[in-house]
Amino acid sequence: MGHRGLVVWFTGLSGAGKSTIAEAVEQHLTTHGMHAYRLDGDELRTGLSSDLGFSPRDREENVRRVGEVARLMADAGLIVLVALISPYRSDRDRVRERVGDRFVEVFVDTPLDICESRDPKGLYLRARQGLIPEFTGVSAPYEEPLHPELRIAAGSCTIDDAVSQVSELVRQRCT
Repeated sequence: MGHRGLVVWFTGLSGAGKSTIAEAVEQHLTTHGMHAYRLDGDELRTGLSSDLGFSPRDREENVRRVGEVARLMADAGLIVLVALISPYRSDRDRVRERVGDRFVEVFVDTPLDICESRDPKGLYLRARQGLIPEFTGVSAPYEEPLHPELRIAAGSCTIDDAVSQVSELVRQRCT
């Protein structure tokens, strides 16, 4: 395929911009002849992980499943763009260990107030009203990555800047 497989793992709060950035990166990479595919947390929750809830144990299993799928796809030579809250550092670290040097962690670092202001599904409002238990960033923890390969300050960065940063990192790691 002209490049090696890679797992680019976008992590951050709900509404941080993970899916938006991953989708734009996917379009950019495919336009430039790279074989990329996006795995989106919301979509995976309706199929692959439809039997899981949002308890810490279920979140761990969701990340494990997605990590295994991403690893297999990278083994096939694809650049896999995973957009998943994945709130626990230890879960992301386990995926990193499984994938090895083909794992790239991208922290979409968006302040909670910006995520709440973007809230198109009203999830933060419902969580603050106590209607959604164990909601990451409100009533459940989010553990920021300690050493991501890339940190995107999404509150002050344009989508084009984010795509450029991620695409450059992908080029460096895939060739």
